[in-house]
Amino acid sequence: MGTWSTFDVAGAAEEAERRTLVDFALGAGTDLFDTSPMYGRSERVLAAALEERRDRAIVADKVWTSSIAEARRQIADALAWYGGRVEVYQVHNLVAWREHLPVLEKLRDGGKVKVVGVTHYSARAFDELMVAMRTGRFGMVQVPYSATNDKITHEVLPLAEDLGLGVLVMQPFDSGLLFRRPPSESELAPLAEFGVKTWGQALLKWILSDRRVHCAIPATRRPERAAENAAAGDPPWFDEDTRTYVAKLARRNA
Repeated sequence: MGTWSTFDVAGAAEEAERRTLVDFALGAGTDLFDTSPMYGRSERVLAAALEERRDRAIVADKVWTSSIAEARRQIADALAWYGGRVEVYQVHNLVAWREHLPVLEKLRDGGKVKVVGVTHYSARAFDELMVAMRTGRFGMVQVPYSATNDKITHEVLPLAEDLGLGVLVMQPFDSGLLFRRPPSESELAPLAEFGVKTWGQALLKWILSDRRVHCAIPATRRPERAAENAAAGDPPWFDEDTRTYVAKLARRNA
């Protein structure tokens, strides 16, 4: 689950709502939660929502600063919030990645981090992203991927597969644009045999049926949508003809 915007809240009532959201997500089988210092209060709000369920979650956090001193503060805050460990620690948008990498590697070697990753949202940065990937020092990469944005299929995904890197997908709904004109019930009907009941599930299953992808992180404020999203992570997976069908629906309705 992503936390951009949705967990950047203040006040007891809204924080309680995020706890309920996490309840639904965990109960439905979601266990990875992605956050960042870039997301305002999201890191702290997520930590409070997890509380005693921390052992049930995989936290993917990020360093987002050009300052080494600020990076150390961000990391110290995250470790304090998340029980002394962060499973996946990423360099956000490649910011000062060469400088932060040794710090994150030291945390990994010390057992406070399991996987060191790197992210970027823009195709214009993919050349530099692949330079970072080829160092052999990252274990995963986070990139945008959707039925209408498949730019990572040209070079980034093949390279990640060759290097054995984990792939975490952001923006699976193309920042919400794919919900503007969703397909009709009759158009979704052929997907029922794959367990798909909604357009959101179709879009997520389209991504997860690419076996080079390991996880997608849709964001939501609605508990019922969190459960719906989680259900898309179960097989059976789309075959190539079905993925082509879903992509055509997405491009037609985007």
